[in-house]
Amino acid sequence: MNAERRAAVAEGRAETATLAEILAVDLPALVGTVFPDLAAELVGPGFPGEAGILARMTAIGERLHARLGPEGAETLRHHPSDLVRGWACFVVGAGAAPLPDRLAAIRPLADDRHFGVREWAWLAVRPAIAAAPDAAIARLASWTGDPSERVRRFASEATRPRGVWCRHLASLKTDPAPGLAILAPLRADPARTVQDSVGNWLNDAARLRPDWVRAVVAEWRAAGSCPATERIARRGLRSLAPP
Repeated sequence: MNAERRAAVAEGRAETATLAEILAVDLPALVGTVFPDLAAELVGPGFPGEAGILARMTAIGERLHARLGPEGAETLRHHPSDLVRGWACFVVGAGAAPLPDRLAAIRPLADDRHFGVREWAWLAVRPAIAAAPDAAIARLASWTGDPSERVRRFASEATRPRGVWCRHLASLKTDPAPGLAILAPLRADPARTVQDSVGNWLNDAARLRPDWVRAVVAEWRAAGSCPATERIARRGLRSLAPP
């Protein structure tokens, strides 16, 4: 990354291109550029500056929610910086809005053009999903028919029993069957990103319920397999020894 582009990313005028670039951005400095009048409040006393990036992004989102209210997310989601749009995700995740309202607010961010924003989107509402997994699945099941593969992937990724960098969904670890409301419609999805997420969902479930995962895969194959289903099956079974 040349000096000009590095400056544009650091100042919020351009998007990052890789995870390494995301991690390299000085978040307090970016806050100071985007919100010069609020910097002392947003990244001042109590800001977890030495914590991981998820904790720092969450803290900024919570403080922006306290300052701007939930409406702040709508303004931030149009910003040229993917990290600022990420803060919008955590504004949605903050507060005490009902789960349906949070999911409706996060949906445009789940469909963001940038990979990082799409990850922040599900991570931001994961605590709310963990608090009411059955209600979340009931809502997100309808997202599996969305024309956007990004939205379809969100439905799967946000409800993974284990997931990455996030709270586990204990009820789905012990009984993953409710997840079929999301997984079954995606079992032959043409998008590789969706296939990867569904396969990873099954792999999560296989940690405690290997027989259940094997049965689901066998049922899908018997119903009429295709390259997409086979790819999902291989990914879902990858941690299991042959029966």
